[in-house]
Amino acid sequence: MKRLLTFALVLSSLSIPAFAAKNSQTITLSSATTVGTTKLPAGEYKLSWTGTAPEVQVTIEQKNVQHPATVTVPAKMVAEKHDRTTLTTNSQAGALTLESIQLKDATVNFTSSPASGQ
Repeated sequence: MKRLLTFALVLSSLSIPAFAAKNSQTITLSSATTVGTTKLPAGEYKLSWTGTAPEVQVTIEQKNVQHPATVTVPAKMVAEKHDRTTLTTNSQAGALTLESIQLKDATVNFTSSPASGQ
């Protein structure tokens, strides 16, 4: 039993560096998009996260502007391989809401209750 537990701990610790190695990436919103309860204008953003997968806090901060739009929301991060970065949105009444982001080594799924925004 101790060997199994030790193996499980070693195996789970191997997945952590995949998320810790690079915890930020640049994304582009092609149109205004709501994340949590915050509406972000179209533009280039730095996506970063803290915490241990699967439960993480994601911050999306607008780049290259004097007063950047920023939002921090809870999310679930799942290790998955993808060829390219893809944003999944939901459109209701003409408004886009960000549901998930597929990164090279993970998918970030946003939960419905935001942590903070401005």
